[in-house]
Amino acid sequence: MAGFISEFFGYRASDRSEEALSVAAKKTCPFTGGFCTKLLSRERIASGVCAVRQKTEGSPDVICCPVRLYAENYKMLHWIAESAFKDKLNLYAGKNAVDKARQEGGAVAVFGKGWGGELRLPQRKGVGSYFVDWVLARLDACGELAELTAIEVQTIDTTGSYGNARKSLSEERKVIADTVGLNWENVSKRIIPQIIYKGQVLQREDLCRSGLYFVCPHPVYHRVLERLGGKEKLPVFPSQPASIHFVSYDFIGNKVPDGSIMPLGVVEEHCTTVYKVQEAFSSLSLPEGNVYQNAVRRSLYPERY
Repeated sequence: MAGFISEFFGYRASDRSEEALSVAAKKTCPFTGGFCTKLLSRERIASGVCAVRQKTEGSPDVICCPVRLYAENYKMLHWIAESAFKDKLNLYAGKNAVDKARQEGGAVAVFGKGWGGELRLPQRKGVGSYFVDWVLARLDACGELAELTAIEVQTIDTTGSYGNARKSLSEERKVIADTVGLNWENVSKRIIPQIIYKGQVLQREDLCRSGLYFVCPHPVYHRVLERLGGKEKLPVFPSQPASIHFVSYDFIGNKVPDGSIMPLGVVEEHCTTVYKVQEAFSSLSLPEGNVYQNAVRRSLYPERY
């Protein structure tokens, strides 16, 4: 498998503008304003890789860094706050929201990395740690907790390596292929069971009226729904405590000029329930019988087929 780096430190890999070269040289993240925190495992240096694509013609750019989804001053969090709480309120880090809510007639307290800190979920049977990436808490005009919702963010994990491709971009701003691939297997093994567990925990929360928002790039969104048997296996339900909101958050618009960053937005949303997700996950679509037998026969007796 081979692929390319398609976004590097926030800009298209082919962008040779002063803006793109400057952030890459400084190793800064244009979405947080600080240094890139996505580190190469061996060298322990900033990766800067925001998105990759496979070498196959027509393959889409797939976001591989969660921070990329926080572009435009965490626009995604603002969209979910308005979707969940049906009100346009300002967002503040953790307990800073209490005084702001009293001053502004309401506010949203944000708990997550770089804001009010991540909140840990109870351990399952005493083992394993479960975090929700973001918790948004609506405070009323008195600064009291009125409602909350949770967000899980997932980009694609990569396989292989983009080390040579990254070196080429860093030294020459030249796009070359490397062995980087996309780890779709992780979608089935880890992501879906976690969505189900966290969704079940949240549906027991008295103040959680909108369930869990699962936000991911469109190719991941498509693959998760496909793994669950497609939308036909996940009927749409109105927002409720047991909801799972699958949100495709990805590149929107046409190609941007050099020196500009491609905007992101909500491409699609599919709201179902955690019960339907669990049911679909456990009801696998099996192939016809004797698939192994037939494969062995085709290998042993190719002349018969």
